[in-house]
Amino acid sequence: MKNMEFVESISQEQFQFVQKDAQLRDHKLETKARGYIGDAFVRFRKNKSSVIAAWVLLFLLVYAFLAPIVSPYTLDDTDGVYYNAPAFIPAIAKLNLGIMDGSRTLPSQTQDSLNAWRGIAEETGYDPVLGIVDTRVETILYRGQEVERTTYTIETNRYYEPGVMYRTMSYEEFEKVQQWQNETGIQVIYPYVDPEDINGISDMPNVWYKCDNKGTPKLDKDGNLVPVYSTRTHKAGAEYNSLRIEGDDGSYVYSTAVSGAVKVRVCYYNYYQYKNGMEPTYLFGTDIVGRDLFSAIGKGARFSILFAICVSAINLSLGAVYGAIQGYYGGVIDMALDRVSDILSGVPFTVVATLFQFHLVLTGKASALEAFLFAFVLTGWIGMAALTRKLFYRFKSQEFVMAARTLGASDARLMFKHIFPNGLGTIITSCALVIPGVIGSETSLTYLGIVDLNAMVGCTLGTLLSSGQASMTTAPHAMLWPSVYFALLMICFNLFGNGLRDAFNPSMRGVED
Repeated sequence: MKNMEFVESISQEQFQFVQKDAQLRDHKLETKARGYIGDAFVRFRKNKSSVIAAWVLLFLLVYAFLAPIVSPYTLDDTDGVYYNAPAFIPAIAKLNLGIMDGSRTLPSQTQDSLNAWRGIAEETGYDPVLGIVDTRVETILYRGQEVERTTYTIETNRYYEPGVMYRTMSYEEFEKVQQWQNETGIQVIYPYVDPEDINGISDMPNVWYKCDNKGTPKLDKDGNLVPVYSTRTHKAGAEYNSLRIEGDDGSYVYSTAVSGAVKVRVCYYNYYQYKNGMEPTYLFGTDIVGRDLFSAIGKGARFSILFAICVSAINLSLGAVYGAIQGYYGGVIDMALDRVSDILSGVPFTVVATLFQFHLVLTGKASALEAFLFAFVLTGWIGMAALTRKLFYRFKSQEFVMAARTLGASDARLMFKHIFPNGLGTIITSCALVIPGVIGSETSLTYLGIVDLNAMVGCTLGTLLSSGQASMTTAPHAMLWPSVYFALLMICFNLFGNGLRDAFNPSMRGVED
């Protein structure tokens, strides 16, 4: 096939020399200079997973430091009634959205159980039953005969379940409660019920109606509960001059005398408001001791993060000095120091932490926190020393180091003014990868109970996970929220650390040290 040439003709007027008789000069660059940090930041932004992890990590850190501050509860605010209670926000619960309404599911409820729930709703105005989820009819063998039994699976409000409870209080507090009732218009104290009027049942404060000796109500002809509140014929404990329930003509008594005090029936939901100045409000629910999980997780996470940063800083300082000496001098010094680090690295960390807890803490030579910190520092610097040693071997033969040595720079100046700053980016990013490891180890040991830091720091993520596991079947939220926070913290720290490593050292992209 013949070659074909295409020639385009132009007029003489269009033909001219572009640079004829021109003086050519270099133009000044209009772009801004970008330093080492700026260049690393550009590379970091290209790693989308690390950027997302950085934002999530920032949120987790802000939560850890602000949650205990903004929460109306402290770690000392525990409640023996509202323990392992799910999330509850009264304003949201009233919207019937199915979230944060304190609900839990109770199976195998009988008709007698429903009557008991009905009694709480009619007396206090707080209906514990949010709905009947399932109805089941089964045939059982009862006293040699087959009978049908109907059971219900219901959804209840955990915060309304206690209903009315017995409380023994001083005469002074009894007066204060009455005064608070008058100021707020909220009924706390309810009429007293003599156990003799309910067939001697003394451990069921929510029974205020006629019933048999099993607590089964005896309804009137219209199917209503029949109240059996004590009247003035009963020996009252103290004079009552406050709010009265509907239907009380002034004849009901509201307390009975017991050993220099009075015994009363109180609606616990309203009594909680009297004691705390607000309705129970728990964004994440409560744990096994009735402590607010929202503030407890923040408090535990704050300790874990600060402890990990402290350990990383100490290990960075020790490891940097140790590794710098190894890498700079080499030879016999390097070999001797390397054997020391080999011996220490062979000691299992868990064994060290356990032995320190037994020896130092039980003998009173150190606190649990000090012994725990010592265990981390004893062997934690070895990895940092190895990294620093490698960097010094890489840079100590470079031309800028030789030039500084020729000009008379001392060994200390060469090590920490010339070589060390060149590897500082890699060392700092390695610390970001050490932090999640420290958090994981600290959480694991406190979770297993090997280390107990509750007396000093209040709570940790490990102790929250441990207590949540004990009630995981009945209160899964107590295990869920600490687990979610811990998982996000570990994942985001690792992704963020990997992103920093790749940004400061592109040649190590995707390579684990």
